[in-house]
Amino acid sequence: MRRVPVESSVIAEIGYEDEVMEFRFNNGGVYRYFNVPPRVCLDFLKADSKGRFFNHEIRSEYPCKRIRKGRPILR
Repeated sequence: MRRVPVESSVIAEIGYEDEVMEFRFNNGGVYRYFNVPPRVCLDFLKADSKGRFFNHEIRSEYPCKRIRKGRPILR
């Protein structure tokens, strides 16, 4: 799946294909969310805060699978 960069302090890239939405987070973790309607992806792309939209509208609403574990972010 091809991913595109997004402006977010948490999410680096997203991809969408056949109701599967894939997220690569800034820590390198990659997750796929299933059965995501196209409208949700479009609303995500329009959201002022991608992280907030992800947390409220996607994270606990759709089944997911971790593809790659992220690494801790050192500050």
